[in-house]
Amino acid sequence: MSSSGGNTGDPRLHDVRPLVRNSWRRSLLHLVGAEGAPPLELTEEELEAYRSAHPLAEVMEMVRSLLTPDPDSGVVVAVGDAAGRLLWVEGDRHVRALTGDMGFVAGANWSEQSVGTSAPGTALALDRSVQIHGAEHFNRLVQPWSCTAAPLHDPETRRLVGVIDVTGGVDAATPQAQLLVDATARAIESELLVARLRARAGSPTTVARPHTPARRASSRAGAAPRSVLRVLGRDRALLEVSSDGHETVTALSARHAEILVMLAVHRQGLSAERLGELVYGEDAEGTLRPEMVRLRKVLEPVAPHLVPTSRPYRLPTELETDAHQVVSLLDRGAHRV
Repeated sequence: MSSSGGNTGDPRLHDVRPLVRNSWRRSLLHLVGAEGAPPLELTEEELEAYRSAHPLAEVMEMVRSLLTPDPDSGVVVAVGDAAGRLLWVEGDRHVRALTGDMGFVAGANWSEQSVGTSAPGTALALDRSVQIHGAEHFNRLVQPWSCTAAPLHDPETRRLVGVIDVTGGVDAATPQAQLLVDATARAIESELLVARLRARAGSPTTVARPHTPARRASSRAGAAPRSVLRVLGRDRALLEVSSDGHETVTALSARHAEILVMLAVHRQGLSAERLGELVYGEDAEGTLRPEMVRLRKVLEPVAPHLVPTSRPYRLPTELETDAHQVVSLLDRGAHRV
């Protein structure tokens, strides 16, 4: 898309999707031309210091495991900050070299103000997931590529903290790619909250049962209860159990919520050693075992069907979480773009 000397009345604006047309118009307010790579805004030293202190640094392993940007995947995965500056660009070596020629590198600013319409910049501008196909890009250098991006939010304040993007050929902007990127964004936000919960101390509160008399959350034969763990956008995780038309809601400590999230994701079970590493960041079997005893005591009165078994630690029944969609995608094998 050429800027045509900054003429916002360019008739070609009427031949594209409204989302793209509106993005081009915003781009024309900031950019005179429609070609050229964006400048680097961070030196190597500044980049290293900035991203090591950025909250998204602690979720990069999750990004790598969910989107698998391996050396021959045909795509690159980028994670940037709320201003559109790319902090990590990883994936296919050949694609990285080609996209690097257009300035798609760590330290460059890919906001709409800097480079015009692109998935990461437009996703941040609209605060929603976006796909941009080939010639829909404002900058001619970017038009050989397609991309899908989703904004990332602070799980409690909902303020923008960054963006995640997948860039490559036409396969990088398919409906499946959008589902996967959206689900990964939600998983990242969930992981950010889990890390925050890990740093907080707490204990379970009294069980609350809104709209129903107090009763055990046990089920009759053939009527399995539905259990949902909600961790996003709240100070304390809530375990909701619905059975026989009744519901219990239990507030959990940070540690207990984290253990349940890990076991919900790893349905096959985890050894004491591995669960200790995931929860405490180190081999902590001696610390984990008494915590599991306390968790069982919390669950027995309100969710006996969720009391973890041992060797390996495992949930006997399904526990839904805020990251349910990404878990479903992974269970179906949709772990590659």
